Amino acid sequence: MVNFDQLYSDRAGKMRKSEIRELLKVTQDPEIISFAGGLPNPLSFPIQDLKIIVQNVLNNHGKVALQYGATQGINELREAIAERSHKEGMTSGASAENVMITSGSQQALDAVGKIFLNPGDIALVGLPSYLGGINAFRSYEANLVGIPLDKEGMQVDLLEEKIKELIAQDMSVKFIYTIPTFQNPAGTVMPESRRKKLIDVAHEYNLVIIEDDPYGKLRYDIPAIKPIKAFDDEGRVIYMSTFSKILAPGLRLAWIIAPDDVMRKLALCKQAQDLCTAPFSQYIAHEFMKSGSMDLHIMKICEMYKPKRDIMMHSMKKYFPEGYICNKPKGGMFAWVTLPEQIDTEAMFLDAFKEKVAYVHGKAFCVDGGGGSSMRLNFSYSTNEQLDTGMKRLGAVIERKMKVLCR
Repeated sequence: MVNFDQLYSDRAGKMRKSEIRELLKVTQDPEIISFAGGLPNPLSFPIQDLKIIVQNVLNNHGKVALQYGATQGINELREAIAERSHKEGMTSGASAENVMITSGSQQALDAVGKIFLNPGDIALVGLPSYLGGINAFRSYEANLVGIPLDKEGMQVDLLEEKIKELIAQDMSVKFIYTIPTFQNPAGTVMPESRRKKLIDVAHEYNLVIIEDDPYGKLRYDIPAIKPIKAFDDEGRVIYMSTFSKILAPGLRLAWIIAPDDVMRKLALCKQAQDLCTAPFSQYIAHEFMKSGSMDLHIMKICEMYKPKRDIMMHSMKKYFPEGYICNKPKGGMFAWVTLPEQIDTEAMFLDAFKEKVAYVHGKAFCVDGGGGSSMRLNFSYSTNEQLDTGMKRLGAVIERKMKVLCR
């Protein structure tokens, strides 16, 4: 047998088990009602529209769509994204030249980590924050420092205090990673005033802001809010979003908007990753956007997800014992639940799994080791019936656990 431990790089030896990989395994068991993965509902996929679009792409662009493509992506899609970004308020530094198409947002997160982080550098993230971002930045041996969230997202006052503290210790702080709109996992929305203040803090301490915006279009109770990038007049914000939540994740399509200097580095990084994102997928997405179907399709997704959110909230009230905290998310795909502090949701997961229901424990999202009594629940994927049944199962597990602990 080969002893690979002697051959792995130091970086590989520091890699941790991927919670995302484990979550995707859970979703493959048909008996499990899974609130774990961040999966769009498959009934939201515009399959009939895509059948026609795929045929059109093959008929009209087949020879280029099936060939290798440019590293930054096909011009048509980048121009369409730039035009849409301008309508959303990103009028500065968001031309087609500033757009790169990536193979999912995870590739963009990995590329950002690769070009900015040296071993030991500081990346500031939310407490809690997205698993994929945490994993990507840790893979480059960064030290992740968490900034607590409140109902309005990352607490910028605490962020500035932490930055001052780290600089006083001569630490190398590189960037602030934030999901300001329907944050994953907490579901919070950062108000415009706080977004502007975040820009000011980044300017004061010469930091980059990584704005991750996968869920901003999935709004149920509030009007559109401008991205942080819309208030950026000096190229300090690197913005990323994805087609995974508004079209189909199987296309593996996302995009990143960055200033010219950063874009050159990102393109070099992508050349080493995969040379180019699949042109075939890009042409499909562009045709879908060009057809004028995108906004109507997003509206249909929201009409599907909003009642699912409401069912989860109602079922939670009906089945969960008293003592839990959950702020009703106004968009996105997740509810963040905090149970009484004596309950360890990581340990409780095995009990839930035996009852054929799954979630993600809160520790997975917290870089400071916290989140022990919290969990993330996804409401977009399950059927309406599964939402009620699954919450009933989970409520029974929590109630039994609380009875044991209160003896």
